[in-house]
Amino acid sequence: MPVRNDHQERTLIAPAIIAGGVGVPPRVRLAVRPAPAGTGIVFVRTDVADRDNRIPVSGEAVVDARLNTMIENAAGVRLSTIEHLMAAFCALGVSNAVVEVDGPELPILDGSALEFVRLLDRAGFRPQALPQRYIEILETVHVVEGDKHAALLPCDRYEMRFEIDFPSAAIGNQVIDFVVDEATFRKEIMACRTFGFAHEVEALRQAGLARGGSLENAVVIDGDQILNPGGLRMEREFVRHKALDAIGDLYVLGAPLLGRYEGYKAGHAVNNKLVRALLAAPHAWREVTRVPELAQAG
Repeated sequence: MPVRNDHQERTLIAPAIIAGGVGVPPRVRLAVRPAPAGTGIVFVRTDVADRDNRIPVSGEAVVDARLNTMIENAAGVRLSTIEHLMAAFCALGVSNAVVEVDGPELPILDGSALEFVRLLDRAGFRPQALPQRYIEILETVHVVEGDKHAALLPCDRYEMRFEIDFPSAAIGNQVIDFVVDEATFRKEIMACRTFGFAHEVEALRQAGLARGGSLENAVVIDGDQILNPGGLRMEREFVRHKALDAIGDLYVLGAPLLGRYEGYKAGHAVNNKLVRALLAAPHAWREVTRVPELAQAG
């Protein structure tokens, strides 16, 4: 697929449908449909008929970010695990879409954004009349939670630096620093899978969580060993997936950033804490619709 070179809002040419498992229930049907300019990203729980089933995405709509990113509307209708699809929307420049899903959680698929990107590619993209909005970071915003922290800093393009540090030799200390654009996302980020430790996956299953966790949709580590027969898809897959999550978590702001994100051990909860800190500091950002002067990656 060609990489976009315009700065207009963007939606899909046609609807696209996919089904995948998340454990229980075994299959979830998801349909991504075009939406008018100015709509934003809206999820619709088609299995809910007794109250408002539309959940517009926003920073304030996030109600739980312990294991994934969960959103909720005013009627109490919830949807979880939106982050991988949101990352694909952000990287591919999709401003407006209606996503219909017939369950409480998006399908995990292979644990990355790869299948969502393929889904959107099949639908195709078209520019819309409104110019693309950007969220320009004017002043640094920083949040801390224990030994984890994240920040948004002024920058004339969207950059991201992420660092993780695990005692397991299978992961260790990993850092990635890159420009968040479509080409880089497709080449280096979208296929990187979520990961977890075998003992944690089992504990979560016993608690009724992580119902779909398996070697088919996650990298599973036992001690210092990777259990997946095929190993990793690419070097530093672990930190690349954390960056994928962060891209999706930040896109709940409703527009791509003109700024630099820096995260250390940050997960969904820290990312949403950063989103809320930014929204609470109106002097630290502004919306712009000008075409940014994007520097060339070095």
